[in-house]
Amino acid sequence: MRLVVCGTPYFAVPTLQHLLLDKHFEIAAVFCQPDRPGARGKVAFSAMKEAALKAGLPLHQPEKIRSPEAEKILRDLNLDAIVIIAYGQIIPGRMLDIPKLGWINLHASLLPKYRGAAPIQWAIANGETKTGLTTMRIDAGMDTGGIVLQREVEIGPAEIAQELSPRLGQLGAPLMAETLLGLASGKLQPVPQDNSKATLAPMLKREDGKIDWSRTAKEIFNRMRGFTPWPGIYTTFRGQHCQIVGLPKFGERDASPPGTLLWKRPELLVACGEGTLFGVTSVRIEGRKMVSAQEFVNGARIAAAERFGEV
Repeated sequence: MRLVVCGTPYFAVPTLQHLLLDKHFEIAAVFCQPDRPGARGKVAFSAMKEAALKAGLPLHQPEKIRSPEAEKILRDLNLDAIVIIAYGQIIPGRMLDIPKLGWINLHASLLPKYRGAAPIQWAIANGETKTGLTTMRIDAGMDTGGIVLQREVEIGPAEIAQELSPRLGQLGAPLMAETLLGLASGKLQPVPQDNSKATLAPMLKREDGKIDWSRTAKEIFNRMRGFTPWPGIYTTFRGQHCQIVGLPKFGERDASPPGTLLWKRPELLVACGEGTLFGVTSVRIEGRKMVSAQEFVNGARIAAAERFGEV
């Protein structure tokens, strides 16, 4: 099978590497997003670009895949299928007929649940204990195409998005190969999604990390897990932006108003919804370095009944 693989982050790399090693597949080219400024303004290569260069594959980085130039490249390659994984661009309907078997996507959820750009982050943030992978033939909608194969995956109780994503990427590689071979042989056919069961997982925004202390400590912890490394979870302290790291304090309760700081040496606890408590381990006030809870308390000299989230 003659393929193009479209992807940008590391999540897509295991599938590219798996297909390269399988004699059933020929990778005609790789498409990924253009290089973007990284830390301190330096141009950073994506994980997919690095993998393609290392493998000596033809590489294309169009600003817009819908451009006439990019479309012509794809049409001229005479492709059986295009594999698309976390590419970062919407494919216009006019281009869906380019490969014989269609554009086949690996999505990091059990569709139709968590359609969108951030399924891993939102699954963890919402406290899911299971998620999964779906291969589908894309259509003109957002993650609405017919499902080919799915695999359910457990989420660890303390697993963060940065840990789950590469794990799902590795598990998705053989699933994609099985999907492609099944479609080519006719043994597999896409099945329409039940749109009535769809939920959304939109791209993360900075404000998603703002802590609502009326949530339970476990809910806040889940959001921290899902939103690590960005945007993290944050609040305000004496009018300043304040990044928080911590975990729920099980077995203890307190009736203080949500957000109240409770210094119970050697622990810094914060009152949350339903009387639950969140144990703070690290704090970073804007413009300063991350410090331990003990260092934060020593420097701040917290007053009685002082709260996070108040200006």
